[in-house]
Amino acid sequence: MTRFSYHVSHEQHSPRDLLRLVQLAEAAGFDAAFSSDHLQPWGPAQGHSGFTWSWLGAALQATQRLRFSAITVPGGWRYHPVVLAQAIATLAQMYPGRLPWVALGSGEALNEACIGSGWPVKSERQQRLQKAALAMRALMAGEQVSQPPPLPIDRARLWTRPDAPVPLVGAATSPDTARWVASWADGLLTVASRFDDLQAIVQAFREGGGEGKPVHVKVDVCWAASDDEALHAAHAQWRFNAAPGDADEEARHPEDFNLLTQQLTPEDMRRHVFISHDLDAHVEHLRQWASLGIDTLDLHQVAGDQADFIRQFGERVLPALRPAGRPT
Repeated sequence: MTRFSYHVSHEQHSPRDLLRLVQLAEAAGFDAAFSSDHLQPWGPAQGHSGFTWSWLGAALQATQRLRFSAITVPGGWRYHPVVLAQAIATLAQMYPGRLPWVALGSGEALNEACIGSGWPVKSERQQRLQKAALAMRALMAGEQVSQPPPLPIDRARLWTRPDAPVPLVGAATSPDTARWVASWADGLLTVASRFDDLQAIVQAFREGGGEGKPVHVKVDVCWAASDDEALHAAHAQWRFNAAPGDADEEARHPEDFNLLTQQLTPEDMRRHVFISHDLDAHVEHLRQWASLGIDTLDLHQVAGDQADFIRQFGERVLPALRPAGRPT
């Protein structure tokens, strides 16, 4: 049974506003909330970038039912895996069952290269990611962990742990990476703008060793009172995420993404975001995604009125996607 989460976009909204929005999402019947973890926004127009880990503590306290997850990068740039494992274990110990999984990725230069220690090629970042995940899993299981560079750990141990280790999910946006993630991760997090692409990523994950493991999908949508309003809102706020080529590897500042996407038109956004004023169209779009056996669909309203989106989707979209009689 697919769960539906509200996407907590720290790049686009202040931490204060996001606390109010997740309370609205809980009241509207969303099952969960999923948080980004950025140092900088993708583009200057987005304008925010709160600290996810302190915000999560406040959000868990401010809500009663919602389950929270996040994506983060444990490769030793902004965060060392021992520190991240401690943060995750502490939240899970305080709020049992409400931090059901955390996703780990290899990162983007925008968020990680700022500490000045260089930005290695993807193959090295993936090696660090896997080593970090294995170390974090061992730490949360109560083991004492040591390992050599490039992610050195010297007899680290977590003294405060949750009742059960938090599953560590791997992030992937291509079939090749999804197949590799399946070999070590407890599940998959992905994002796709086309159904065929999503199908290929999920299939590769399951064939690579992920059969039976959960799959979580972030879905970028834009809803407004009219298609034209939704189209222009998506372009104003989310075109930065449609940067071509290896922008995630090379672009290091929000202004870089602004420059890389200045030629994109509002109509170009339809290739990257599902844009419609029609709530029934959103139901059919999400129903197709869920048909792949997805465990969580994370709904990201990429622009526009967040509170109205939460209300409208809570009243019209989520009930249509759930089995009859299922409680919220």
